[in-house]
Amino acid sequence: NRLECRSMGSKARSNLRVILIGGSSHVGQSTLARSLADTLGWRLISTDELARHPGRPWRSAPERVPDHVAEHYLTLPVDELIADVLQHYRVNVWPTVETLIRPATTEASSDRLILEGSALWPEFVATLNCDGLSALWLTASADVFRQRIHRESRYHSRSPVERSMVDKFLDRTAAYNEQMIDAVERHGFLRVDVLRSSVAELTDRCLAALNEPQR
Repeated sequence: NRLECRSMGSKARSNLRVILIGGSSHVGQSTLARSLADTLGWRLISTDELARHPGRPWRSAPERVPDHVAEHYLTLPVDELIADVLQHYRVNVWPTVETLIRPATTEASSDRLILEGSALWPEFVATLNCDGLSALWLTASADVFRQRIHRESRYHSRSPVERSMVDKFLDRTAAYNEQMIDAVERHGFLRVDVLRSSVAELTDRCLAALNEPQR
């Protein structure tokens, strides 16, 4: 469901102890999470810190893309790339996420927590039954992903092989975003499109969404 959010300043509802922010790579969940953590004074953890995966298929000179990362993107079709990363999230990341969430929602002495990252897949979050937890997913158009990934990877300065890897990463990112939207809407979760909002505007929009009653 596309949200029309009103500003609620820097407040979060009093029983809220954990905020999950999911989204496909380059949608801006890390930037939003840092802003929310600064605004609310909460602890921030990225799921990227919890376990390694091949990651992005570009590097800054003089570093080069490792052979196993290049092979991963050059040989696997998009559907297998998505299946592979979801399996990684399910096996290597989600169990740790659960161990972080449960004490934060049940123990008053625990820090209030913001968790962000692509590993927060809606199907995993749907298995949780925790009071004091809210979750939302950021989404964007294919054009937004293309612009951001081309800019960060310095796409137009890359070799043909390097561009092929970036193209595959972009295709995976866009497909992941579409599948994620389907899962979010199937479960009735919150979704916020980044549009062209500033960080401050997006922070206010998301605080407003998180303060709405969730089912």
